Amino acid sequence: MGFYEKLKAGIGKTKKAIMGGIDRVMQSFVRIDEDMLDELEESLIMADVGVETTEAILEALRARIKEQRLTDAADARAALYDIIADMIGEGEPLDLSTTPSVILVIGVNGVGKTTSIGKISADLVRRGKKVIVAAADTFRAAAADQLAVWCERSGATLIRQSEGSDPAAVVFDAAAAAKRRGADVLIVDTAGRLHNKKNLMDELSKINRVISRELPDAARETLLVLDATTGQNAVVQAKEFKNAAEITGLILTKLDGTAKGGIVISIKSELGIPVKYIGVGEGIDDMEPFDNRDFARALFEE
Repeated sequence: MGFYEKLKAGIGKTKKAIMGGIDRVMQSFVRIDEDMLDELEESLIMADVGVETTEAILEALRARIKEQRLTDAADARAALYDIIADMIGEGEPLDLSTTPSVILVIGVNGVGKTTSIGKISADLVRRGKKVIVAAADTFRAAAADQLAVWCERSGATLIRQSEGSDPAAVVFDAAAAAKRRGADVLIVDTAGRLHNKKNLMDELSKINRVISRELPDAARETLLVLDATTGQNAVVQAKEFKNAAEITGLILTKLDGTAKGGIVISIKSELGIPVKYIGVGEGIDDMEPFDNRDFARALFEE
């Protein structure tokens, strides 16, 4: 099964929540009127698209109805496809323009950070990249052991120290190993203690200083991992992390287990941060770079 088929299957619950509601509204109305738009608004909010984003979608739809003189409900559905696809925004590829490039991965415990690192490592190794992973989440019990399993599966090399070690020291060792071994990509796992933003800021600042000193010319990505099953809470979490770190992209996990995948729409419009990877399963091949048109097509396709 190709990834698009996995994507279609994986967002089935989200498709039912969003498109089921939209199609019920469209089938109830032959012509476009305010009653139809009001019901459409309610349907999108109920599908966890979010109030702010729903209002933006309806505003864009009203403008398109006026500009193109749309009258049929079927035309409104086609217009919605374009509006939502544009609102999701184009997926932006990782910046891997230097050797090595650095990917810093952040996120609270339980969102799928470790598995995401393993799956992204596997994707990069398949593309012929030599990958080193730094186990810099040294405070969570067994975090490095879990990473070790994923690195073995993906073909990446793990750099670790004992539990409780200074995370910046692990990153220093990993940066040295990346230079010595000619690695293409260094991926850094970090601890996510969102409840104490000062500690998070201090730790990320220290890690970033080490990277800047040891790999001053490296391309850098800071990716935030979010659990799609938490819906709009994930958007709130992203806003908190955005205040603590310069996030360049998002990884959305567990899309296959939720009807709340509508946050894919709201995250980009509300935060201005691109989704770079999405996960739709437990397998090592079930995470891929995000393609907004594929996502929209899978969402709207009959």
